[in-house]
Amino acid sequence: MAINWRVVFLGTPDFAVASLNALLEKNITVVGVVTMPDKKSGRGRKLSASPVKQYAEQHNIPVLQPTNLKAPEFIEELKALQPDIQVVVAFRMLPEAVWNLPPNGTINVHASLLPNYRGAAPINWAIINGEEKSGVTTFQLQHKIDTGNILLQHEVDITPTDNAGDLHDKLMASGAELLVETIEGLYNNTITPSPQDHIAENELKEAPKIFRETCYLNWSDTSENIINKVRGLSPYPGAVTQLTQDNNETVEVKVLEAIATDLTIPEGKAKQTETQLYIGTADKALEITLLQYPNKKRMATADFLRGFNHLFLNTSVE
Repeated sequence: MAINWRVVFLGTPDFAVASLNALLEKNITVVGVVTMPDKKSGRGRKLSASPVKQYAEQHNIPVLQPTNLKAPEFIEELKALQPDIQVVVAFRMLPEAVWNLPPNGTINVHASLLPNYRGAAPINWAIINGEEKSGVTTFQLQHKIDTGNILLQHEVDITPTDNAGDLHDKLMASGAELLVETIEGLYNNTITPSPQDHIAENELKEAPKIFRETCYLNWSDTSENIINKVRGLSPYPGAVTQLTQDNNETVEVKVLEAIATDLTIPEGKAKQTETQLYIGTADKALEITLLQYPNKKRMATADFLRGFNHLFLNTSVE
């Protein structure tokens, strides 16, 4: 059955492009896209469009880029598109005047199994916390962020070697499939929304925004927890530690990959060979296999060590 709804899509990053593409592949009519204003980036500080805007323009979809989501002129532009339903994937918090506008409401694709991991960084925190499963959820928007009635969910496995980038890609694909399934179910009236009340509020796992302070590694923690944190922050924004060179200068580096070893090294101390770097934790030492020096490309540890004459003698324990 053809879906004769007019859809407005709200999103910004690559994660959202997959969902937008899935709608078009199913011949679902997207009458407009709402995305962030162009931003200056790169050394030349040139304006660059979001991935969603670039995709929309390639497919001749009208694009709105409001700076103020409550602005009357933006609301009028939305109304002029006459959406039957709106879809939000990786966008901003919306005012009620926006999410309550279409007759069939606004639905969101969230990268976790709600109600767990509400917030800005569900992919990162699922791995940081050592989860073995994650998933995607479609739900109806309401006043409080990420709390609306659940429509559908897909579960996704997290392997022991998955980092945040790997999980991002899995959930991006799964979320696109789930969005189409949700639109079809709502259109055919085969979905019964369910409230997010099956887990007590005091037992919920949160996914707050990742700040710089969040990224520092604590080498007095266990090797398992440190590996999970490295995985959960890789490839971006990257777990951070400080290394002290033999000239007593301290450098801050991103640790992007680490593996457990059977070596025993005092926590926060480093041991180096010509091609390997080990750092002690509360239990066993970790081998750092991928890292990034400030303003440099990420590189394997062997390449990293060849590029510097000073030995790294010890880390600072945060």
